[in-house]
Amino acid sequence: MMILKKIAKLLFNRVFYVIFAMAVQLGWLLTIFLRLAGYSRYMSFILDVISILVVLKIVNRKINPSYKLAWTMLILCLPIFGLVLYLVFGRSRIAAYMQDRFNEMLVKSSNLLQTDPEIHDLLEAEDISACNQSDYIYRNAGYPIHGNTTAEYFQVGDDMFPVLVRELEQAQHYIFIEYFIIHDGVMWRTILDILERKVQEGVDVRLIYDDMGCLTTLPHKYYETMRSKGIKCQVFNPFRPILNIIQNNRDHRKFCIIDGYVGFTGGVNLADEYINQKERFGHWKDTAVMLKGEAVWNMTAMFLHMWNVITNNREDHSLEEYLPHVWHPEAFEGDGYIQPFCDSPLDNETVGENVYLNIINRAKRYVYICTPYLVIDNEMMTALCLAAKSGVDVRLMTPGIPDKKLVFLLTQSYYEQLLEAGVKIYEYQPGFLHAKSFVCDDEIAVVGTINLDYRSLYLHFEDGVWIYRNQVIYDIKKDFTDTLEYCNPVSLEFCRGRNIAVRAMQSILRLFAPML
Repeated sequence: MMILKKIAKLLFNRVFYVIFAMAVQLGWLLTIFLRLAGYSRYMSFILDVISILVVLKIVNRKINPSYKLAWTMLILCLPIFGLVLYLVFGRSRIAAYMQDRFNEMLVKSSNLLQTDPEIHDLLEAEDISACNQSDYIYRNAGYPIHGNTTAEYFQVGDDMFPVLVRELEQAQHYIFIEYFIIHDGVMWRTILDILERKVQEGVDVRLIYDDMGCLTTLPHKYYETMRSKGIKCQVFNPFRPILNIIQNNRDHRKFCIIDGYVGFTGGVNLADEYINQKERFGHWKDTAVMLKGEAVWNMTAMFLHMWNVITNNREDHSLEEYLPHVWHPEAFEGDGYIQPFCDSPLDNETVGENVYLNIINRAKRYVYICTPYLVIDNEMMTALCLAAKSGVDVRLMTPGIPDKKLVFLLTQSYYEQLLEAGVKIYEYQPGFLHAKSFVCDDEIAVVGTINLDYRSLYLHFEDGVWIYRNQVIYDIKKDFTDTLEYCNPVSLEFCRGRNIAVRAMQSILRLFAPML
C-alpha cells in the first residue's frame, strides 16, 4: 500500500510531468539527429562539420574558459548528443527582450541612482582601495554607495525571523518581497497573515517568486491565490516543460523591503528549514542582514526594476513614487558605508565574482568566507591560493552535511589544491551551512545571496551588500570565529586518502562543473 501511495504521489507530481516532457523532447531531438547522421555518410560529415564550427564559436566567445573546455569536450567526444545539448542549454544569456527591458529601466532610473559626491569624497579620503572597489560596483552594476545607513547582522535565520515580523507589522506604505523559494509552513503563514492584514490597511504589497525555486514548494499558479487576497504577485521566468536556454537563468535574489528604508537580504528563503522549524540536513546555518536608512533605496530600485520588466510596465515615474524621503523627512542614522548591489546574467560583467575577487586580491591580513557550494573557476582558485601564499589568513567554511551529494563531492574536489597553498578549510558539522558571506581585515564585508559556484556567478540574478567600516563587520567576523567551534578542519591527508572511485568521480565532475 505504501509503495502504491508513493507511485501515485510521483505520478501526480508537477515535477514528474516536467521531467517527463523534457526527456521526451530531448529524446526526439536526439532521434532526429541520429537519423540524419545515419542517413548517409554525407549527412554525417555535415553534422561533424557543424560540431567543429560550434566548437570554434565556443572557443572564441567571451565566456569563462571552464565553460569552453566543458562544452568542447562534450561536443568532440559525443558530437550529436553534445551538439543537441549545447543548442538547447549551451548559452548563459536570457532572452534578448528581457535584456533590453532591463537596460531601458536602468537608463530611465539613472538620475535616481547617483552617488552622493560628498559620500564618495569621504570614502576616497579614508581608503582609496575601498573607494576603487565601490566605484567598480557603481560603474558596472549601477547602484551607488550610501552613508546614513545602519546594519544589523543575523547569524541564523531563527534570529532574523522575529525581527522581520516586527518590521512587517510596522509597514505603512509598501512591502516588496522577492524570494527564490517560498514554502508553506510556520514562516510563510506568519508572513502571509501580516501581508493580508496590511493589504486591508491600504499598504501596497507586492510579491515576486521564482517559478523554478518554488516548483516543488508552491501549488501551480499560486500567484492567482495571492492576487485573490489583494497581494500583487508576479512569477519570474515561469517554468515550462520546454527545452529552452531561458530556463537556466533564475531569480536567486532574496529581498524584503518595507517603506523604502528597511531592507532584509541574505541566504534565508521563506521556508521553515531556514529558521530551523523543520529539520533538513541537520541544523540549518544561514545568515542575513537588515539595513535601515538610505542604502535601502538600492534594494527598492532593484525590486522595481525586476517588477517593471516582468510586468512590462513602462511608467517613467514609477520609481520616484517610492522614494522613502517622501514620508520619512528625518535624517537616517549613519554607520560607515553600505552599497547594496545586484548581479545579472544579462551582461558580460560578472559583478558578483569580481566583487569577491577584489576583496581577496586586496586583502592584507585575513579573508574569511562562508559558502554552501565551492565550485570555482581558475580565476577564483588562483586568487585564493595567491592570497594564502602571500601570507593572508584565508579561511573557507563549507557544509558538513550536504543538501546535494554530488555538488558536495565536487566541492571537496577543490580542497587539495587550496590546502596545499595554505588555505584553511572547515566543514560545519551540525548540519548544512547555507550562508554566503565574506569578511576581510575588519574593514570590508559582503552578505548576500551569491554562492561560490557557476550558477550563482554566471547564470542567476543575485544580490549582495558591500559593507565598509560598519560595526556589523565585527559581528560577521565574530560569527565566523565562533562557528569554528562547530567545525572540523579539513586536512590534506583526508583529500589524498580518498579511494580511487571517489577521486575518479570527482575528476569527471570537475570536467563538467560549469554545466551543473
